[in-house]
Amino acid sequence: MTDVEEATVLVRTENSLGRITLNRPRAINALDLGMIEQITAALTAWIDDSDVQTVLIDGSGDRGLCAGGDVRALYDQIVSGHADRVADFFRAEYAMNALIAEYPKPVVVFADGITMGGGIGLAGHAAVRVVTERSRLAMPETRIGFTPDVGGTWLLGRAPGRMGEYFGLTGRSMNGADAIHLGFADHFVPSENLDAVRDALAHRADPGTPNELVLLFDETPEPSSLPDDRAWVDEAFSADTVGEIVERLRASDAPGAASALATLEELSPTGLAVTLDAVREARTMSGVREALVGEYRRVMWFAHHHPDLVEGIRAQLVDKDRQPKWQPATIAGLADAAGAGAREFVPEKPLF
Repeated sequence: MTDVEEATVLVRTENSLGRITLNRPRAINALDLGMIEQITAALTAWIDDSDVQTVLIDGSGDRGLCAGGDVRALYDQIVSGHADRVADFFRAEYAMNALIAEYPKPVVVFADGITMGGGIGLAGHAAVRVVTERSRLAMPETRIGFTPDVGGTWLLGRAPGRMGEYFGLTGRSMNGADAIHLGFADHFVPSENLDAVRDALAHRADPGTPNELVLLFDETPEPSSLPDDRAWVDEAFSADTVGEIVERLRASDAPGAASALATLEELSPTGLAVTLDAVREARTMSGVREALVGEYRRVMWFAHHHPDLVEGIRAQLVDKDRQPKWQPATIAGLADAAGAGAREFVPEKPLF
């Protein structure tokens, strides 16, 4: 096997295009610390490189851009008493997210296939965000007793109506049309045309901007069904607390309400309360960087002070018994202002 085949991130240039390809296809390109450091190094080097005018980030294989971060490694670090290493991972990842959001040159990202968790941190803050008919985007952190991060709360907080609370709490996946509707993506390009887009970005001089080039391949997807859900989602997810959201869902006769209720009742009550608080705080913030700071406080609170993150990873990925023992066990057991402790936590190492 060659060095190129073994590399977890492929970095190269084609004319004025800087290319970064995540290269762990068997793991759906899940991010580890080494990959984050390689991506950050490439982006940093290209800032002052006049030969690179545009950056393209994509993933190898046909399953997805990135399934998220390596949460099994996160579990191992916490249970072995090395929570300080957790801070190192998230500080590096969030710095990379901020770099993409604030990058002085256009960054194009193909969110083709599965793009979840840490994948949203790569794709969601780019200048030109492309989805396809294979795209499945999500912030599924509540499913492991956690809370959305990588700047995801910034995106969720700006989704129409209360869709941000709905997608943040339930972890529901969105297709390409949904992602555009929610503000997670800009363009829909059939996956069979992505190679042509890559070629155009590297070799075509007219039109003159990456956004205009991608528009040449943009097509109109089948309409998102989300506008049809807006009324009941806004009614339920505008409630002040997770408990009140559940009560409104229980009282609703909308077809999707029962499914959302069933999902919430399976998830970590604490994770839901922290997520609701995080999305609403991010809605008032000035940008991705500020949202990342808020997320970092919550992430480190979970790593140091609450067992649901470790328990959620154990149940889903370690023992795989799918029987997490949440604390508290039910939404009814949540204390008042259950998300406040995570919001107010001050990590030992600052993010920026």
